[in-house]
Amino acid sequence: MKLQIVPARTGWLWVQLGLRTFKSQPLALAALFFLSMASMSLVSVLPLIGPVIALALLPSVSLAMMVAASEAAHGRKPTPALLLVAFRNGSQRMHSMLVLGGLYAAGFLLVIGASTLIDDGTFASVYMGQTPMSREIAEMPEFQSAMWLSMGLYLPLSLLFWHAPALVHWHNISPIKSLFFSFVACVRNIAAYAVFGICWVGVFIASGTLLALVTGVLASVIGAAAGAIMVTMALMLAAMFFTSLVFTFRDCFSPPDEPGDAQPQTNPPGLPPAAH
Repeated sequence: MKLQIVPARTGWLWVQLGLRTFKSQPLALAALFFLSMASMSLVSVLPLIGPVIALALLPSVSLAMMVAASEAAHGRKPTPALLLVAFRNGSQRMHSMLVLGGLYAAGFLLVIGASTLIDDGTFASVYMGQTPMSREIAEMPEFQSAMWLSMGLYLPLSLLFWHAPALVHWHNISPIKSLFFSFVACVRNIAAYAVFGICWVGVFIASGTLLALVTGVLASVIGAAAGAIMVTMALMLAAMFFTSLVFTFRDCFSPPDEPGDAQPQTNPPGLPPAAH
């Protein structure tokens, strides 16, 4: 494994590749993402430990979408079975993914817990869906401070876990080392990731604005369906974003020595070929 430094413009290429790959298999990739979100939602309703388990599943969901995008980039159709890809590649990798999930859940809860020191848990309650958002809450200085603190603390957490699931899956690296290498890769290629993030924000804003205009014009025709269309579109955009993640990993790390199509128990599915 070798860390690769990429120019800032690569961030825009990652977005393009994600959109192009999603376009090649839109139904399969969207269905896998929807199934992932539905599974996490079902788990989260379990008393007490449900939300924690749902958080711990996020690295596995991220990996499933990366493997699915890799399959689509190779011209193969992703299947719902990829949802369990994190747990089907041998006991060592499964254990590493479980450790990663536990570490992510713990880190996220620490971030949310830190915000309670500022606003007595209002932001945490709103974020976890226990308290509905209102204008009065949004305008509270304590709530805003807690929100910005959470965003600031979540950034390094996201960098730690950005590549970690893929490093475990494709390079069989231990959880702690994968977190370290992920953070270093993101920092060393921060310009490309900044472009990547800015471009995706632009895609979300442009798509949201266009959809709002269309649903506004057709409100009298589609009626109550407008809200469902907005939610579906938001999920589709999220699926496109997760589809692009595999390309950020592919270009920051050299591919495994034997990516190929060997048995999944020993060699996970290969990465898409690098763009030239």
